[in-house]
Amino acid sequence: MFRRTKILATLGPATDKPKVLKGILDAGVNVVRINFSHGTEEEHLRRVTEVRNYAKENKTFIGILMDLQGPKIRISGFKNEQVELENGSKFTLDADLDENEGDLNSVGIAYKSLPNDVKTGDVLLLDDGKIILEVRRTEGSKIITTVIQAGILRNSKGINLRGGGLSAKALTDKDRDDIKTAAKADADYVALSFPVSANDVRETKELLKKAGSDASVVAKIERVESLADDVIEEILKESAGIMVARGDLGVEIGDPQLPAQQKRLIQKARSGDKFVITATQMLESMINNPIPTRAEVFDVANAVLDGTDAVMLSAETAAGDFPINAVKTMSDVCLESEKSPTAKISHHRLHESFERVDETIAMSAMYSANHIGAKVVATLTQTGKTALWMSRISSNISIFAMSDNEKTLQKVTLYRGVYPCRVEKTSADDWNDVNSHVIENLQEKSVVKNGDLVIITKGMHKDKAGGTNMMKILRVGDGNY
Repeated sequence: MFRRTKILATLGPATDKPKVLKGILDAGVNVVRINFSHGTEEEHLRRVTEVRNYAKENKTFIGILMDLQGPKIRISGFKNEQVELENGSKFTLDADLDENEGDLNSVGIAYKSLPNDVKTGDVLLLDDGKIILEVRRTEGSKIITTVIQAGILRNSKGINLRGGGLSAKALTDKDRDDIKTAAKADADYVALSFPVSANDVRETKELLKKAGSDASVVAKIERVESLADDVIEEILKESAGIMVARGDLGVEIGDPQLPAQQKRLIQKARSGDKFVITATQMLESMINNPIPTRAEVFDVANAVLDGTDAVMLSAETAAGDFPINAVKTMSDVCLESEKSPTAKISHHRLHESFERVDETIAMSAMYSANHIGAKVVATLTQTGKTALWMSRISSNISIFAMSDNEKTLQKVTLYRGVYPCRVEKTSADDWNDVNSHVIENLQEKSVVKNGDLVIITKGMHKDKAGGTNMMKILRVGDGNY
């Protein structure tokens, strides 16, 4: 009935064009990404307002994720904007060189501590690995290197250290200012770039709270250090979810290792009851072309089959020539992939015991729905946690998160297979009769018809967070609700 995998699309100059934002949202975008690496606060807030207005006019829910830039580990600029390096030539990265004074021999660096972080034999990858330099030695502010993979190097390209180990802090002064902007925008999620430990996530949560924001933190996994078993486990515990940020991560660990790590991270997130976003270059060719490559189709499909909650479009929608096509293509690939039997099979926590009553109800509802052939599971929820637990079980059964809490409804837009649905506020007196309201709501949306089975979960007391302790199986049309 519905696409289960969510689409996260980045806004930018392309979506500012007339009718394009509406076009990508109509095409099925569930969450929009505001990239703090580009644009002004005014532009960010205007785009958020436009999305909120669309959602209100169309009586739907669109999540807002605002993505922090993180440490700017880049070269500076060249006098002529670019140089062409040759294999075997000497090239110097100089922290003391003025910003736009680079030439064929040397260039400045925005990250001034880089000379302290490298040693002889280290490999530096510039511009997503298109240019590769080997460190020969350091001399004060200078890193003397040999070019081992040549090409054209342009202004402000990124620098990665193969194998990780850069000392740059995850949060910069700019990020702290941008967190205040995220609070102004009432963002649903804030993505943290380059975390190396759970402490980075905790600090971000504290800064959001101080700014008056209840946004949840998404940890972008893009450093080698964050892949260690103990580190990723702690990051998952502190985060609402993670993003597999394949650009910088692939450069640091090497692309051949990336597919296995992507699968591992998706599995870890799902088993830890957290959501996961797969990002970077998913439909990269569609920046300039109206159709994707078959390799890109396979890439998206594999992420869906592995259980990712969301797939992300970056420049494809922010700056591409075919943003609406890109969203439609992504949606079509997800829908077809979800038809595979392997996308509907789950053994999640099947042989584990549960400590919480609400979690037990969530698991019981989904396994009951799968075995009894229920059409829909509807969970009345204040926080969305029950819906998240349910969504960890792979199935083709739609999960409707029903709430009068606007923020909860916006946050569940990222959960695989979960659809937000507003229910009007009910008093304690008619809380026991809310089942009939749920069925009527589903019928109005043409989700169910007479004879369909619906499973409803709720708590005995309406406004008690974490209080889900009841499950009821109803047949639409028999009136016994």
